[in-house]
Amino acid sequence: MKWRKEAALDLYNLAAAIFLLAAPWLFVRANVTAAVDLRVSGAVIAVLSLAAMVAFSVWEEWINLLAGCWLIVSPWLLGFTHTRAMHFAIAAGAVVAFMALLELWLEYEKTHLAPAASQALERHRVG
Repeated sequence: MKWRKEAALDLYNLAAAIFLLAAPWLFVRANVTAAVDLRVSGAVIAVLSLAAMVAFSVWEEWINLLAGCWLIVSPWLLGFTHTRAMHFAIAAGAVVAFMALLELWLEYEKTHLAPAASQALERHRVG
């Protein structure tokens, strides 16, 4: 199986997902809602990251982006603001969202910008 260069970003998202899954045990008095949110979000991100490493599809990154954004806003929507879990969710969400955006950009660049640049270079050589 040939690995894509961008698969490293999926590996980083998988690491973030593992931290999310372990997070409720790091907080002794974790809010039950926060614990469920972190575990479910971590499981979703882990599954998507593993799937992207095995058989990449752009929609996986869009869902990872949504999961990251969800983690950023979930403390306010689920009511666990001003807790350590809130800070953890925001930080992990920012990392996951950034990695997803970066991978989406790299895929866009590879499929849209690189062919156009090579065509322009070819035209310049001919002309």
